[in-house]
Amino acid sequence: MLALRVPLVLASASPRRRDLLGRLGLAFDVRPTDADETWPDLDLGPAAEAVALRKAQALEAPGALVLAADTVVELDGEVLGKPPTPDAARRTLRRLSGRTHRVATGVALRYGDREETAHAVTHVTFGALSDAEIAAYVATGSPLDKAGAYGIQDDAGALLVERIDGDYSNVVGLPLRLLYVTLRAAFPDLVAPPGGADAGGAA
Repeated sequence: MLALRVPLVLASASPRRRDLLGRLGLAFDVRPTDADETWPDLDLGPAAEAVALRKAQALEAPGALVLAADTVVELDGEVLGKPPTPDAARRTLRRLSGRTHRVATGVALRYGDREETAHAVTHVTFGALSDAEIAAYVATGSPLDKAGAYGIQDDAGALLVERIDGDYSNVVGLPLRLLYVTLRAAFPDLVAPPGGADAGGAA
């Protein structure tokens, strides 16, 4: 369904993004960057775009299309990052319990001097969580490497979520529909026709 005429480089170490991108049938190299991830003073979506663009710009990949992304969780105007300790994870999950928060992912694409950014926002509602449920989830260790202290794709993490409004893949870390639409609109010359023989980036 999606094939590229040029190599693709994912500027991220996230195993979740690698998995999502792999579902599109694309071959790609993984080259994480150490770009500045300081949160800019912008609205949620544009801020996520700005951080993603920094990541894309930090990578030198001549002749390749670079993809970078940044995902954040926001509640009451505060960005909730990865919890540094189990206690911090428990505090975050108590705040999210029974409430609706926002998840935004900024996506940045760069090919030579051409750049394009976009973002998706999904509203996620947690069920009311008991202290025992929170403790059991934190004990799995999963919350410690995830923004907002949870992963909706986890077997246990999925049990926390009562409802989502928006793109599920965005909550995981890479909004696939947005990526597809942005690629076709901003880089039509790099997208090969389905089944085309020149699909240099296809698996």
